[in-house]
Amino acid sequence: MTARVRPVDFRSAHVIVTGGSSGIGLATARLLAGRGAKVSLIARGRERLEAAGKDLPAAVRAADVADQAALTRAIAELEAEQGQPCDVLVSSAGLARPGHFLDLPDEVFRQMMEVDYFGTLYALRAVAPGMVERGRGSVVAVSSAAGLIGIFGYSAYGPAKFAVRGLMESVRAELTPRGVHVGVVFPPDVDTPQLAEENQWKPEETRVVGGTIKPLTAEKVAASIVAGIERRRFAICPDTGTRALARFGSVLMPLLNREFDRRVRAVRGADGKLSAGGAAGNP
Repeated sequence: MTARVRPVDFRSAHVIVTGGSSGIGLATARLLAGRGAKVSLIARGRERLEAAGKDLPAAVRAADVADQAALTRAIAELEAEQGQPCDVLVSSAGLARPGHFLDLPDEVFRQMMEVDYFGTLYALRAVAPGMVERGRGSVVAVSSAAGLIGIFGYSAYGPAKFAVRGLMESVRAELTPRGVHVGVVFPPDVDTPQLAEENQWKPEETRVVGGTIKPLTAEKVAASIVAGIERRRFAICPDTGTRALARFGSVLMPLLNREFDRRVRAVRGADGKLSAGGAAGNP
């Protein structure tokens, strides 16, 4: 029998946010704390995490999401400290390291999968059994617009975010009948410390492909996440662009690839090499 999906009452919910010390994670935590939720934050950087914990009422634990044992232990400790199991998981921890495919070190490809994909998987594995047993809960993972379509310069990051999307699509089919809401978020560029770090490595072609689109605020993405949880949405798209990609990506892909290729050619000479004016990028 299919369990009825019950909406989450944030006033009585325990929300755990990975990557909760900054960016999308912290903005989501603030919004949910304002709704009356018990909020717990997990992040790797202890100093920034503790500052975030003082900024809003939250329990905190420092842990690397790529370390399954450490992450599972942190979640168990937070559940004990808050006096209740996790009702809502927002898996927001992630890394983005753009670069040319032929230049990126092998370890970057592995690191993207370990943090972005396995960090999501490990958090999900820690909380999903309890949610299924109780017949309620919500798990939301942050993917990316780069998890909807391949983008120049994201040969390490994009596949990891595609993997997050695939995981959540598969898990949705299994957990929804058990009463657990599953969602995946597809933000474009977001004005966060992570984007500032990412921009140091971004190839000029990637900048040109992205055009002049203004990054979203973390608060806008957070609002879409909370609305997605409330409305039990699977695909959570903070803007019209990613909404169109999520719905029509397979149809639009030939047109998008043609336009992306045109933009890349515009910054390269006839020999296919980056022009002197566009050679800046990797430090």
